Amino acid sequence: MSFGFLGIQFGFALQGGFMSRIFQTLGADKDTIPFLWIAAPLTGLLVQPIVGYLSDRTWHHKFGRRKPFFFFGALFSTIALFLAPYSSALWMAAGALWILDASINISMEPFRALVADKLPDSQRSYGFVVQTLIIGIGTWVASNLPWLMTQLGVPNTAPEGVVPDSVKYAFGIGAVVLFTSILYTILTTEEYPPEDLEAFQKEKEANKGFFNGVKEIFKNITGMPPVMKKLGVVQFFSWFAFFTMWSFATPAITEHVFGATDTTSEAYNNAADSVGNYLGTYGLVSMFYALILAFVASRIRINRRLLHLGSLILGGFGFILIYFISEPWMLHISFSLVGIAWASILSMPYAMLSSSVNPKKMGVYMGIFNMFIVIPQIVASLGGVNFLYKLLFGEAVINTMLLAGTMLILAGLSNLLITDKKAIHD
Repeated sequence: MSFGFLGIQFGFALQGGFMSRIFQTLGADKDTIPFLWIAAPLTGLLVQPIVGYLSDRTWHHKFGRRKPFFFFGALFSTIALFLAPYSSALWMAAGALWILDASINISMEPFRALVADKLPDSQRSYGFVVQTLIIGIGTWVASNLPWLMTQLGVPNTAPEGVVPDSVKYAFGIGAVVLFTSILYTILTTEEYPPEDLEAFQKEKEANKGFFNGVKEIFKNITGMPPVMKKLGVVQFFSWFAFFTMWSFATPAITEHVFGATDTTSEAYNNAADSVGNYLGTYGLVSMFYALILAFVASRIRINRRLLHLGSLILGGFGFILIYFISEPWMLHISFSLVGIAWASILSMPYAMLSSSVNPKKMGVYMGIFNMFIVIPQIVASLGGVNFLYKLLFGEAVINTMLLAGTMLILAGLSNLLITDKKAIHD
């Protein structure tokens, strides 16, 4: 039931690792890159609660509850992945990113809800960790695709304003993997009908209509459980940090570590491939860390709060270490620490949340919870990253990694706000 996350992460890894490279190739200034990302989180802020609400109220004897959303999200994500590297102008690339991110999210949050639908509370930590294991595999493979294409002889440079073929091939492969892996989950996973189908249909009819839906979503937002609000603080700092990485890792590392800035040069494009390789490291390490967590969570009770706290702080130190690196291979050490944080971000908050919400509203609450992912990205893209890194650390673009590390350490410490015993323990 989680195999489709392999494809989802192919999409996210290619987006996070190489969209800034595409923006730079098309002539974007470093300080404008975060703004080019803004449409995606803005759409997620609106789309996710709606998708969650609708998936909670969907049931078809053949297509199930969550699977229709998997399919349509996969279809539009696939189209956007194919088109993104063929953009000839910045507005086209930003539009492709907008469609890609929104479509992936249409599939992703129902996947989260599916795990909560099908597993008892005692197995949810294990279930979300297994998803993270699959995500780690997808991150590692997808992040290395442009490098692999280059090794196979695909051109890695192109004229000014044109994305290299190595990136185009990588996005094409990612599109195929995304669609086929989600289709595999759709075809092989059985969903359970509502416990009381007649009551489900009556409630659905009673709340039918657009305005009733908006009213219900707003009611759920204002009445969210206290644990969800506290997790929202943790999520804000966590996703601000990772948005900073996705936006600035390529310009920061290619300039600071490799001394390459000319986007038409072989040096820059090889360095950008290497950045993808290092980003793949955090996916690979998150896979192994998730494997360890899966083994532990299936056998003993774990303290989710302390585990998440420690993992995020380690990731924060990983970002900060990038500033002090003198040899490129040392980036593997930094991103290994980041991978520990990433594995925890993709599992522990959802395990804590799913233990604290009404199972009948799992989809809408997972969608609302996504607001705590997209709001920090909106804040960051509207100037939050540019203002803070220059204010706190200085003008050099590598200082964005110092900001990311600081934010992730704050995210870790914010776990101390969570006191609900049911959320903390399995």
